[in-house]
Amino acid sequence: MAYDGQTPITDGPLLTGPLLSDLCDLTRDSLPAVDALLAAAKASVAARVTEGGRVSARLIDTHQTAAHGLAWLATYHQALHQMQGWADRLTTAGTFGAVEHLIHQIAFGEYLAQIVGGIPMNQTEVLRASDLGLTAADLAPFASGAPATLIAHGNTQDARTRLASLMQDRSADLTVGVSGLDEELEMIRDQFRRFSRERVEPHAHGWHLRDDLIPMEIIDEMAELGVFGLTIPEAFGGFGLSKSAMCVVSEELSRGYIGVGSLGTRSEIAAELILCGGTDAQKAHWLPKLASGEILPTAVFTEPNTGSDLGALRTRATRDGADWQITGNKTWITHAARTHVMTVLARTDPDTTDYRGLSMFLAEKTPGTDDAPFPDAGITGGEIEVLGYRGMKEYELAFDGFGVKGENLLGGETGRGFKQLMQTFESARIQTAARAIGVAQSALDEGMRYAQDRKQFGQPLAAFPRVSGKLAMMAVEIMVARQLTYFSAQEKDAERRCDLEAGMAKLLGARVAWACADNALQIHGGNGFALEYKISRILCDARILNIFEGAAEIQAQVIARRLLD
Repeated sequence: MAYDGQTPITDGPLLTGPLLSDLCDLTRDSLPAVDALLAAAKASVAARVTEGGRVSARLIDTHQTAAHGLAWLATYHQALHQMQGWADRLTTAGTFGAVEHLIHQIAFGEYLAQIVGGIPMNQTEVLRASDLGLTAADLAPFASGAPATLIAHGNTQDARTRLASLMQDRSADLTVGVSGLDEELEMIRDQFRRFSRERVEPHAHGWHLRDDLIPMEIIDEMAELGVFGLTIPEAFGGFGLSKSAMCVVSEELSRGYIGVGSLGTRSEIAAELILCGGTDAQKAHWLPKLASGEILPTAVFTEPNTGSDLGALRTRATRDGADWQITGNKTWITHAARTHVMTVLARTDPDTTDYRGLSMFLAEKTPGTDDAPFPDAGITGGEIEVLGYRGMKEYELAFDGFGVKGENLLGGETGRGFKQLMQTFESARIQTAARAIGVAQSALDEGMRYAQDRKQFGQPLAAFPRVSGKLAMMAVEIMVARQLTYFSAQEKDAERRCDLEAGMAKLLGARVAWACADNALQIHGGNGFALEYKISRILCDARILNIFEGAAEIQAQVIARRLLD
């Protein structure tokens, strides 16, 4: 039986029987309109920012709203394609049930409507089609056929209410909707969900309120579970698992507490640097220790006056016989005190002022204590007090002739540091997107729990349409971000360049995490503003995701450059 294009797709019959396939046909038929619009937008923006036959950095800055808007439109384009792939796979597997059906139709209905009416780049910056130089003729395909049907009937209050109702019948330990991953990865999810639920969640809020470091006992247990060697090859003592596995682990650990989920990021960045740029001797020495958790690393890149402009950093490394001495200032260094090794980006060619004079070092240090956080000569540091993301602490560091062994110059050559760092960004941003999904999921968990337990006017909050709508949209956007993130991980696993896809996953995931946290706090009402409620912590933790590993504006700039080059 074919879909007639008129009946609202939230009506009951469409959720059962053979009509399940009709929605996938409808959403698939809407994608050519999105493809054509992206092509038109790309051509329009390219015309604005091209000078002398080449894309101009100056013109991209001049037309920044259009360039960044192109990045957001491309992100929505890729997200809808990945949602279609997810729905098709589940349909083939026979697992595209009522929950998945509703998630899919709401996602398409909402994202298509935003493409036409305005994509929120943040709370106050809404991208309009006119910002991209698009015309009514470019938008015409969305006014009829499959796109128009989905815009009109996809994301309705009835659909959101039904989805929220189905969500309430599910265990709090489950994600909403079938992920589409294989059985092995779901077994990994189950294992880390149990660990997170039993060992992290009961304590996370206390760690946050007291500004405690995550206990070493927890870190040791994570090491036993293989968190720090997850993607390190077996030849170097790791598990040799996929980036997709990394995503699942990061999701579930961050669902418990973003600080715990982020501990793995330190090792992931260090291992990726060494795998991509290290000598054979450096790989043999460092990777097994990273994999086992014997050593904990920290990344030392950012400087007070450079921010995202890493190519302009000033910290210098000078020769000291066969060794090196590092002098300069670094900031926003996560987990700096307790770690054993720092991956330090420093300038080894004093005659340069850009990325070409930078080198990467594996700088060994002594783990500190509360009384003496930085006991080594040549390094001092102070804690930066922060709103959230507290479990590892943030520091400013000052280096004054800090000694590094000559053998710890990454790759054994100077001038390669920036390139080595760029090689890690794909994995780092994929993992950050996964952390964002975990934080978003924790916000949904808390929002749903409170909406079910809290009674107002004789019924639970979840019974009110605007509350159920918030819960449903959290679930929908989490799935959209999840599928985009899994796709970027799968591209990385296939050894295909995926900086574009990883950037899109991070860009969208960070926005989704903040929206979920904000809406879950709104569901809590005044109680959400009280420190005793977990959602207050989740909101603070979610806010950092739009800043680190590439602020949203920088991320959009990078995506735009890749699209236009």
